[in-house]
Amino acid sequence: MKFNIALLAGDGIGPEVINEAVKVSDAIAKKFSHEITWTPALTGACAIDAVGVPYPDETHEICMAADAVLFGAIGHPKYDNDPKATVRPEQGLLLMRKKLGLFANVRPTFTFPSLIDNSPLKRERIEGTDLIFLRELTGGIYFGEKGRKDDGETAYDTCTYTRSEVKRLAKKGFELAMTRSKKLCCVDKANVLETSRLWRETVQEMEKEYPEVTVSYEFVDAVAMRLVQWPNSYDVLITENLFGDILTDEASVISGSMGLMPSASVGEHTSLYEPIHGSYPQATGLDIANPLATVLSAAMMFEDAFGLKEEAAAIRAVVNKSLEQGIVTEDLASKDSKAYKTSEVGDWLVANL
Repeated sequence: MKFNIALLAGDGIGPEVINEAVKVSDAIAKKFSHEITWTPALTGACAIDAVGVPYPDETHEICMAADAVLFGAIGHPKYDNDPKATVRPEQGLLLMRKKLGLFANVRPTFTFPSLIDNSPLKRERIEGTDLIFLRELTGGIYFGEKGRKDDGETAYDTCTYTRSEVKRLAKKGFELAMTRSKKLCCVDKANVLETSRLWRETVQEMEKEYPEVTVSYEFVDAVAMRLVQWPNSYDVLITENLFGDILTDEASVISGSMGLMPSASVGEHTSLYEPIHGSYPQATGLDIANPLATVLSAAMMFEDAFGLKEEAAAIRAVVNKSLEQGIVTEDLASKDSKAYKTSEVGDWLVANL
């Protein structure tokens, strides 16, 4: 098979971790007789520096023409530390989601047996955790009307959702639950927010279409607490944009490192695959960043975008092998073991495929 993949390395450690995912993907392609054409494109702070905008039209055209997008990270301190900056790297990510129709972020959270004690949570609380968040990506407070008034003394951000936006995300949640344990949790704040009441009302109406799925409804603050108490009580969770942004980062500590968790953003056009960590600018160019989340994102791409389960399984197997044998970067290395460079981990994965 032949694939055209848009390559958006982005900022900070993005290019470094993307490079290792490309090496592993090329090795898998060779092993299974596939052919990949990579098409690089600018996004984030590097795009602002080059052309003045964080998601150029040329990048969008490349993404639309691709079979999938492999994405690194965006963000730079010179924008983070300037609250008056009118153009920001993160605007490119929001615009990309909107223009590509990426309305559903799929964020798995699971544990690795060899790293179970790396988590700040007790072993007995997290063993067996295997849950997936579906976060709505193109609506809510991030895309609502926002601004300042009263000579800048008052700021406002408006959270807005339509029934159709809720329904299309919930539909994916129900469908995913049907392939797993048939448990779905709708996370909201329906005791306070009108948008949450719309979410709950819409999901309740959809229950009759999926009679085999057991649906629970929980407030976001309760879920935030239960995620660190009994995470394995959950399977598939659906929620709105802001709640999902916060809860998925909280859930990432269960695995022991944000550098291990992949994600996908799917929707109307080309799907995008990315690690959940940020651009980690302090580590840029040091060859110390953990590439495994990006490699596992590539595995999600092979399975979900291309339907190649055997190829995805091979990538996951070699990642698990690297963890078991301690071929890891400094964030996962113990005091008495060697910390490998980003590129060394990638080379080891390729050699062991």
